[in-house]
Amino acid sequence: MIDVTQQINSVRRQLGRRQLEAGEAVVATITQTYATDPEDLWEAVTDPDRIRRWFLPVSGDLQVGGRYQLEGNAAGTVESCDRPKGFTATWEFGGGISWIEVRISPADDGKALFELDHIAHIDETMWPQFGPGAVGIGWDMGFLGLALHVAGGDKFEEGEFEVTDDGKLFIRLSAERWREADTSFGTDPEQAAASAERSRQFYTGELPPPDFSGEGGSGQQ
Repeated sequence: MIDVTQQINSVRRQLGRRQLEAGEAVVATITQTYATDPEDLWEAVTDPDRIRRWFLPVSGDLQVGGRYQLEGNAAGTVESCDRPKGFTATWEFGGGISWIEVRISPADDGKALFELDHIAHIDETMWPQFGPGAVGIGWDMGFLGLALHVAGGDKFEEGEFEVTDDGKLFIRLSAERWREADTSFGTDPEQAAASAERSRQFYTGELPPPDFSGEGGSGQQ
């Protein structure tokens, strides 16, 4: 059973800026506390057998310097690993490259705090159309899958959940929260609302998939 509103409210979303060698990038930070210890959470997000049980099948060499491939989604290179505190990797999708940074730390009552930064250069085409929801809604769905996994629940199937009433509500609420984060980031409220609505329509299948090829790494999660 999925409590959509509770899960949406359990996640903190924030946008920031970071200066990279190639120029300024936007950082989408997603944070949630899980009812398990840091070691178990580390295993859940780094062990291939467990990753497929809440996210996607993953193949490759999950060691520093190794290449990974998420089935039907991103590939990349593992750049650093500090068990059980976190890891960093490139996130390569649709011809673009961005970066992810994962941090795990102890929280109150024996729980674990999970933080993920998705770092991408803003491109001139995709960002005005979809804003942070292009990756944010996808990560929200991943965080939901992880919450179900940690609680001992079953994985929802990609492409099926999105067309259910719960799935549509989840995507709508996620888009709304990313709109709020985008507005706090300084984006014009009307533009943020329009981008969030297009992201919602994309994830519910009301819009065709955007063409991420050749863009600056802000492709679908």
